[in-house]
Amino acid sequence: MMPQYIQKNNCEAVELDGEWIILNTEDFTVTKLNEMGGFCWLLLSQGQSICSMMEAIHDKYELDGDNAEQEMEDFMADMMKYGLIQDAV
Repeated sequence: MMPQYIQKNNCEAVELDGEWIILNTEDFTVTKLNEMGGFCWLLLSQGQSICSMMEAIHDKYELDGDNAEQEMEDFMADMMKYGLIQDAV
């Protein structure tokens, strides 16, 4: 079974002009996401695997690419590093 990820409870998010601002209220950090990153953030309100997120992005944005999976893995690693997501249990 693939690992799944979910938003941490200590985060607040707001969308401004197509960009997302994520506030980590525990660590007092601010992370800015583009539209697609914001879409991923919304998906992460429920447990998601990298594959399920890639499918949703492909359906919404009709994107596909050779390095898409690596980019998603890098994005999720950054989100984990910034303390915005955690392993879904």
